[in-house]
Amino acid sequence: MKDHEVLARVSRGDEGALDYLYKKHYKMMTRIVLNNNGSEDEAKDVFQDALLVFWQKAVAGKLVLTSKISTYIYSICLNLWRKELDRKSRLSSEEVEQSIYQEYEKNERIKIITDCINQLGDTCRRILTYHYFDGLSMTDIADKLGFANTDTAKTKKYKCKKKLDLMVKRNYSSQDVLD
Repeated sequence: MKDHEVLARVSRGDEGALDYLYKKHYKMMTRIVLNNNGSEDEAKDVFQDALLVFWQKAVAGKLVLTSKISTYIYSICLNLWRKELDRKSRLSSEEVEQSIYQEYEKNERIKIITDCINQLGDTCRRILTYHYFDGLSMTDIADKLGFANTDTAKTKKYKCKKKLDLMVKRNYSSQDVLD
């Protein structure tokens, strides 16, 4: 089918002409995306969007071809893919910045808590460090610190945690410690 025949059929709303374009140009058009860091699904979406743009302009009578149909659709695909790459690039930059910020915030909170824990007495410091940072069970903590039993370790941990909470509240605002 010649370009002028395809355009005439598309202008009349003949979806068969669109199927013809899809089959004839699919591989060439999707190669744009695949050769530029895109997936098969992204390539398919870009090509379908390009055909939709072509279809809408042709049916509306706003399409004036100064090149082959394949060249016109190719340029649409190229522009759509460039826009998608720009969008991805912006999202990627924002995600990296947000990740860096979140890591910084987390480290600041850990520093505040660690500084406060270090200001507590030796027993409290060890209990809280063993429990929250080393992940030891209360039984292991009781054994390690020579407490009579697990309940003693739990009671000590509770009292130390209360001291820590008061110290943090007294020395820092909630925005320094909370998300």
